[in-house]
Amino acid sequence: MNYTSTIISGIVTLITTYSTLAQSLQNSNHHTSLEVGMETTSHNTVTSTTYSIGDENFAYSGGDGGIIEAFEISPKGALSKIASYRLNNENGPSRGLIADRIEGNDFLFVGNKGDNSVEVFKIATTGKLDRVFILKDTPETYLGTVITLEVIHMKNTSYLFVGGLESTPGLSSFKISKDGSLSHVTSLQDDDTIHTDGIIGMYTHVINGKTFLFTGGFHDNGISSFRVYDDGTFKNVSNISDNTTDRYLTGTYPVNGVTLNGNHYVIVGHRHHKYYKRIEFIKKKDFIYHGDGVSIFKISKKGEIQPHSVYVNNEKTLLAGQTKIDVLKIDEQKAYVAVATKDDHSIQLLELNTSGILEPLTTLPVKYPIYYGMSSIKIKDNYFFLAGSVDQSLKQFFSYQILKNPEATTKSSSVLRHLVCLTYKDEAPKKEVENAVNSFIDLKNKITVIDNFEWGTNTSKEGHDKGFTHCFTLTFKTQEDLETYLHHKDHLELLKIVKPIIKDAFVFDYWN
Repeated sequence: MNYTSTIISGIVTLITTYSTLAQSLQNSNHHTSLEVGMETTSHNTVTSTTYSIGDENFAYSGGDGGIIEAFEISPKGALSKIASYRLNNENGPSRGLIADRIEGNDFLFVGNKGDNSVEVFKIATTGKLDRVFILKDTPETYLGTVITLEVIHMKNTSYLFVGGLESTPGLSSFKISKDGSLSHVTSLQDDDTIHTDGIIGMYTHVINGKTFLFTGGFHDNGISSFRVYDDGTFKNVSNISDNTTDRYLTGTYPVNGVTLNGNHYVIVGHRHHKYYKRIEFIKKKDFIYHGDGVSIFKISKKGEIQPHSVYVNNEKTLLAGQTKIDVLKIDEQKAYVAVATKDDHSIQLLELNTSGILEPLTTLPVKYPIYYGMSSIKIKDNYFFLAGSVDQSLKQFFSYQILKNPEATTKSSSVLRHLVCLTYKDEAPKKEVENAVNSFIDLKNKITVIDNFEWGTNTSKEGHDKGFTHCFTLTFKTQEDLETYLHHKDHLELLKIVKPIIKDAFVFDYWN
């Protein structure tokens, strides 16, 4: 399979509204006539979302000043401000925005972080807003410092799931009525077994008719899955914590997901605690910084979270200080994954293929810090990302389009697979085997020419595994990269360590 997927039959470029980049585009072979958008905002941007009603498309953003801005998006990405709306306490900030249709009515749900509340606005067909309900926090609902909201549609009823952040961590569900009012169903207080301490990201998968909700815990460094039932109640299914080998979850922040060709994935990023100057509010201060990366988890039919792959930040990407991940599914074979960062001042565009592997496409250095204020939308055959700056010095909201170069070739790009199958000696201590496996996994963080890395243990019941128990698949762009890996000091050091406990090995290389 060609993992670059020809990048929409060409080179993908993000078009920005910055005048310098716009000027460079006018001097290139790209579509220079394509409109992009920029509008002034009342305050900075800390959250945004998009919504469509019929053929009309809208964006909503919120900032520190307790104001929600409404914009219309043209089919070519131009932005037109509709109106501004003040939150209840006029302080904000709004940190959670999500829009959805409930029994024929369109609503915008707003997490008012400063007011420990959720505000509900009805959306008119023109995109204008009318506040219809305010949900205040209680000792039972865990809405303190509310940041993230998720609407889940069940068989007969829709529910709003809300997560708290700092003093009252937990997860709550509320029944959404046709008029937009919310009524409390149930709540779960955070504890040491689940990851709901500082929910900054949530995502929902429906698998074989069963609904599963996934939450990220910013303070407790991990993700959890919950089975959601028709009555709005929920039950914990699976939990995954950070480690230093095959995942990056310290400061779990953005959580998103997609289903490709029947494979259900949850995509998780992190804004590592080391990036915070105000460290006193971080609850677990004994964290270890082991790099930046985007983790991919595959979800089983039972809703269990399974570590699958990870894209580690390197010289080809800008992934430091991730704050928002947005996904645009292109077809059943691939999806665009846009990662916004506060520290790298960029939007990193990756592609996720049906095998659950991320590949970098291009990087947009926006030159301003993004703090959860990025969203996306597809309008006809055009794909847009919208973002604004958390810095008050740039009170503007931008739209960016993913645009192929019409003169780019469709040349395919093969990659080199390096398969290593191992079986360990029966007398090898379990701890030594675990250390050997973890050391092998850690090579992807030490040897930059490794383009992708996967591994797993044998589950085949056909009886043809020849006794091999572990398989490691490494991907390289060139034969030279493979040679560099084979002779790298860290790889040679690993061979010295594991050789005494290896019973047998099988190595196979091929070009895809």
